[in-house]
Amino acid sequence: MIILTKIIPGYSAWRTAGSKSLLIVMTSIIILSGCMLGKDYSRPQVDTPGNWRFEEKDALALANTSWWKQFQDPVLNDLIRTSLQENKDVRIATARVEEYMGKLGVTRADLFPQVGLGAGAGRQRLTEVGPTGWNPTTQPTSYTFQGNLNANWELDLWGKIRRATEAARADLLSTDEARRAVIMTLVASVANGYINLLNYDQQLVIARETLKSRKDSLEIFQKRYAGGVISELELNQSRSEYEDARAVIPQLEKNIAQQENALNLLLGRNPGPIPRGRTLDELVLPAVPAGIPSDLLDRRPDVRQAEQNLVAANARIAVAKALYFPSISLTGAFGFASAELNDLLTGPAKTWNYAASLTAPIFTAGKIKGQVKQAEALQEQALVKYLQTVQAAFKEVDDSLVDQRKYRERLAVQGEQVTALRNTRRLAGLRYDNGYSSYLEVLDAERSLFNGQLSQVQTKGNLFQSLVNVYKTMGGGWITEADKMASGYTEKKPAPSP
Repeated sequence: MIILTKIIPGYSAWRTAGSKSLLIVMTSIIILSGCMLGKDYSRPQVDTPGNWRFEEKDALALANTSWWKQFQDPVLNDLIRTSLQENKDVRIATARVEEYMGKLGVTRADLFPQVGLGAGAGRQRLTEVGPTGWNPTTQPTSYTFQGNLNANWELDLWGKIRRATEAARADLLSTDEARRAVIMTLVASVANGYINLLNYDQQLVIARETLKSRKDSLEIFQKRYAGGVISELELNQSRSEYEDARAVIPQLEKNIAQQENALNLLLGRNPGPIPRGRTLDELVLPAVPAGIPSDLLDRRPDVRQAEQNLVAANARIAVAKALYFPSISLTGAFGFASAELNDLLTGPAKTWNYAASLTAPIFTAGKIKGQVKQAEALQEQALVKYLQTVQAAFKEVDDSLVDQRKYRERLAVQGEQVTALRNTRRLAGLRYDNGYSSYLEVLDAERSLFNGQLSQVQTKGNLFQSLVNVYKTMGGGWITEADKMASGYTEKKPAPSP
């Protein structure tokens, strides 16, 4: 420093001024680091209906409870619990959440200085011949020892890294909502699959009872034909109806086996039988959950997922715009280097350096402009997708509400119809026995009763499934309750904003 003062006039004053200038620059950097490009996210306006078109007056606030327990079937409860713990889609979705937690950590780390450690030791021998040969005053072999800490830090002057972190955080939340959507769909699928299985069981019972009845009639007709009481035509008509009922049974048994296999896939199991609890007639009909349309924006995981995708797309516009501005990085290193290990940590062996670099685009041939345009287009797509998802959610809820209402009405009508068909079958039998009509009238009555009974069972199953779909489409706290039952996932909050 003394030599520089003598050689460079005014060096001391320059050094003092330089220190002040450096302080000013660093202060400016700190102030600028609070700048953020781009607009902060705000939820877009959504055209929300005031109420449901098919709103239920007797609806109850049950959307935050484990609604499947209202069926009062412990087997169904066990199946849902098993599926949440073993289903492969849930496990994949959980692993994806972990993946995006890692991505958030990688992105957020750029906000902070990156520090590393380096160390090395070596030995070399110089050649004693040639133009760069060994100097006789030195040893031909030598050692080198060194150790240092190095650091680098990109100053986030324009909020590029912070916006990238915001986007990564939104991606994480979106992925977690996707996992919750898988849980929502899984619970509804298991409940609907189980109801469908009980539906087939009930139809099989009706088919077997009908087959037994027709078999008894066929045996009577065979005896009457042998006695010459009836014609061969009437015998063949009776046999035809018997075979018709018998042909239904293999189809229903196939449906049952395939439905069991479908349920086992949801349960994460190999194909096999599924236990039963209550019959379809014994299931308790769940109540209709209450809710208003605006609640869906916060209750449905698929809607929240679409919104988080919009948040991420909005933040990435700022990341792209930040490429127009200069980037400043600080680097530094401190360590020791010595030819002798004993001297490595001494003062004379000390080494250090620090530097600052600035890079800024001058001419990119429209590359940055294209990146900004791309980010803005992706944000527009995410916005439209969000609005589309909201509208689809409104439609699904309204559809499920009208389904359950109309299935109730249809089931009541079919109950009256089946009663009338039983009376018709009884009266047709009496008319035939007394010689007032042909056996064809009895066959028509039996066929109509059989079809009416099967249709009534199908409608009852559809009614139960429509109520399952009401809970599914409305979303709510029940998804959190199901989430708690799922294994292999520990809920972790995203990293707080820096």
